[in-house]
Amino acid sequence: MSLKSSLQELKSRLKLSGRMPTLFLGHGSPMNAIEDNKYSQSWKNLGRSLPKPQAILVISAHWMTKGTTLVDVSSVPKTIHDFYGFPEQLNKQQYPANGHPILAKEVSGILTDFNVKTDESWGLDHGAWSVLDSLFPEADVPVFQLSIDLTKDMQWHFNIGKELSELRDRGVLILGSGNIVHNLRALRFDGKAYDWAIEFDDFVKQKLDERNFSSLLDIHSMGRLMNMSNPTLEHYIPAITIAGASNSKDELFYTTEGIDLGSLSMRSFIFHST
Repeated sequence: MSLKSSLQELKSRLKLSGRMPTLFLGHGSPMNAIEDNKYSQSWKNLGRSLPKPQAILVISAHWMTKGTTLVDVSSVPKTIHDFYGFPEQLNKQQYPANGHPILAKEVSGILTDFNVKTDESWGLDHGAWSVLDSLFPEADVPVFQLSIDLTKDMQWHFNIGKELSELRDRGVLILGSGNIVHNLRALRFDGKAYDWAIEFDDFVKQKLDERNFSSLLDIHSMGRLMNMSNPTLEHYIPAITIAGASNSKDELFYTTEGIDLGSLSMRSFIFHST
């Protein structure tokens, strides 16, 4: 089944469920926020397919903490331009969504065992707003972020997703934003994908299809393939949290795929209740 026909089928099925889906988007270059390309178009099409959430919780690769996990409780999260060397048009982008302080504080309670603390200094980094601007261009859904603690292992991040999954029954869209393959030191501007990038992307897809999440958590067994694909883990972690937020009754769809710039997997997936 092609991605296009898959998305059409997904749109019809989403209408049958009262439970919000949970999704992971490969966000890639910040330029996708202002360019009209196959990735930004897929996000727009997905946004038209999704039921409108009551709120959106984002786990982005670009809010990293060490030794603690923070949840943003600001009422109007600022748009963070956490990059440099890009056109001024990108630096002027704003995503003026409201936050959801009440729900964000409640999330810190749901995650009591994970020692989550509240924060008002963050906002929406480009891992969040660059995709939200295509998904929900009216910025009319409250949004807040949860940081990723780089000192914790994959099982810990998976378990956070499991705890957060109850929010799906309350109209909350849980969105992970990162890249399954993310090696900026190996970028190729001719676009030719590295063999190891294709291999790792295929490996992750296979394990997702099998629901063999334990293999995706065991990063040490992946050896050099993981080290090449993810020299650092912050872009991989959101995919693990989203896998944790799924359950055995969910159906899995892929909304985009492919390797961009040689070493960035744009694979995106959505779990939805059948």
